[in-house]
Amino acid sequence: MTLPSILVFATALFVAAGSPGPSIAALVARVLSKGWRDVLPFVVAMWVGEAIWLSFAVAGLAAVAESFQAVFVAIKWIGVAYLLYLAWKMWFAPATVGGEDLPESRSATRMFFAGLAVTLGNPKIMIFYVALLPSIIDLAGVTLTGWLELVAAMLVVLAAVDLAWMTLAAKARQLLKSPRAVRISNRISAGTMAGAAAAIASR
Repeated sequence: MTLPSILVFATALFVAAGSPGPSIAALVARVLSKGWRDVLPFVVAMWVGEAIWLSFAVAGLAAVAESFQAVFVAIKWIGVAYLLYLAWKMWFAPATVGGEDLPESRSATRMFFAGLAVTLGNPKIMIFYVALLPSIIDLAGVTLTGWLELVAAMLVVLAAVDLAWMTLAAKARQLLKSPRAVRISNRISAGTMAGAAAAIASR
């Protein structure tokens, strides 16, 4: 891959990933509700999911992905259902300051698969890699080394975007000094999470 091609890809991905969407909404809502440590498996799974879509595109499996559309629709609805479940849990969560220490927040496996389902089933991400990426990069000429370079660029961009959102949400969470403020934050986070689920479901 040439440096200009990687920069074009990174710029396009930065614009797409930086614009708030269902995945970012779910990420921010979870940080506000439980803290940044609890959300790390979720965000790592988001990166893995994007790497899977990028690999599909580079390997020329876009048509295969479309053939298995029913599978990705099922994954989408699993992600929607889990986001709604998290929204329900957030809405009724105890108004405890420093709630990231709750036992519920330690299920890393569930959070990982939730992030993976949300990413694999997110139409916005799917469209970027399957429909838009081929118009940005000549995928037919991408070698194994080129794929690794694209994955590395993708991880740098996503880490910068997602960690920035996580930092902002964590800073906002530090302002929650009373049970009432925590309760309000939990309700806002629940509404945001439910909105993310609705946004994915409607596409």
